[in-house]
Amino acid sequence: MSSMERRATLSLSSIYVLRMLGLFMILPVLSLFAETLEGATPLLIGLAISVYGLTQAILQIPFGLMSDHFGRKKIIILGLILFIAGSVVAALSTTIYGVLVGRALQGSGAIAAAIMAMVADLTQEVHRTKAMAMIGASIGISFGVAMTLGPIIAGFSGIQGIFWLTAVLSFLAIFVVLFVVPNPEHTKVHRDAELDPAQFTTVLKNKDLLRLDYGIFILHLVLTASFIIVPLLLRDAGLIAKDHWMVYLPVLITSMAVIIPFVIIAEKKRKMKAVFIAAVTTVLIAYIGLYFFNSSLVALIAGLWVFFCGFNLLEATLPSLVSKTAPGNLKGTAMGAYSSSQFMGAFIGGTAGGWVYGEWGASYVFLFCACAAASWLIVALFMNPPQYLANLLISTEDIAEDNLDAFIAEIVALDGVASATLQQSEQVIYFKVDNAQLDKEQFQYSLSQWSQV
Repeated sequence: MSSMERRATLSLSSIYVLRMLGLFMILPVLSLFAETLEGATPLLIGLAISVYGLTQAILQIPFGLMSDHFGRKKIIILGLILFIAGSVVAALSTTIYGVLVGRALQGSGAIAAAIMAMVADLTQEVHRTKAMAMIGASIGISFGVAMTLGPIIAGFSGIQGIFWLTAVLSFLAIFVVLFVVPNPEHTKVHRDAELDPAQFTTVLKNKDLLRLDYGIFILHLVLTASFIIVPLLLRDAGLIAKDHWMVYLPVLITSMAVIIPFVIIAEKKRKMKAVFIAAVTTVLIAYIGLYFFNSSLVALIAGLWVFFCGFNLLEATLPSLVSKTAPGNLKGTAMGAYSSSQFMGAFIGGTAGGWVYGEWGASYVFLFCACAAASWLIVALFMNPPQYLANLLISTEDIAEDNLDAFIAEIVALDGVASATLQQSEQVIYFKVDNAQLDKEQFQYSLSQWSQV
């Protein structure tokens, strides 16, 4: 990567981190502090936790398309302003309804698609996958940090303190957009990073992608439903609210360490389906255990640890599976549908989890999550083993237009190259390649030869 590409990737990752911190810090604490909010009920608490997912799911695609027409930075700043407005509304609210409105406003600042599009504008095709991976890692880190910081901050200042901090972080993110993120020389549609409305139906007809969309829907459904009751159960087991980070931090760190060998087995040993099904089964086992044993602190911690082993492994492998499954020129559209499914899962999980808790109690929320995980396991058993293909983008700017067909034919004939799709409007070719079989030196040689013609 060039210095400009590193700057762009790191600065855009920081915007993601600042925003995701604000969304997730409230997850482990809202149900604990909702008793101080007028009108709070289990259902409304669940809605307050999860309503951001509804507005995110509805608006993330329009925001991405708007960034193509009005400029990336303008749309990102607009989204951050909406996020700040939502944070302030929630911070000033003394009723659950005000927090609901604030959280919905936070979610309406749906800038994920615009950020990904800007990453594509600011990176060369050959470095784009690396840049996307760095942003993905930043999201995972921000989740862990938020789960740890949330209880600490709320312990000193209540949930209002979290919302005020969220507003400040988002204000800082605007300065990053204005003064740190480089301005792209050209803005264009990148089908590997952006949703193409014309191809949306094609993606929705792909059964393998739909299975993955269902998977991320269920994963975030059970996560959000769980954290309506987990903080309450930890408190009832004798752990005061501000000390809950002492559970979340070690659970998250150790579960992340445990999954590393399994990620390697899935990718390097090509056991993706087996590892994937094992991870879904792990989530199911965690919820069965939590349903039967949730009255003691030790049992709760053990159940959470088992859950996060499965959760972290699935969070790592699901995007990889989407990337392997989707054609290169449809990856952006496939990821758009995947993200929308994730946010809708969070919304349905919080709503349903709050309702179940209010009607039948905490144990039945775990039973609800176990049933959801079981349905996912059944769907996953019928998934096709993935092809172990990576996406490779090649710019055609240096290749004469008359030579493109011959160049593509020569490259496709190489071992390890599964397919090629020319996208003239973007001046790129989307290749699907098997890195274990691809002769990278021969590929590079052919590219250099045709680039000189």
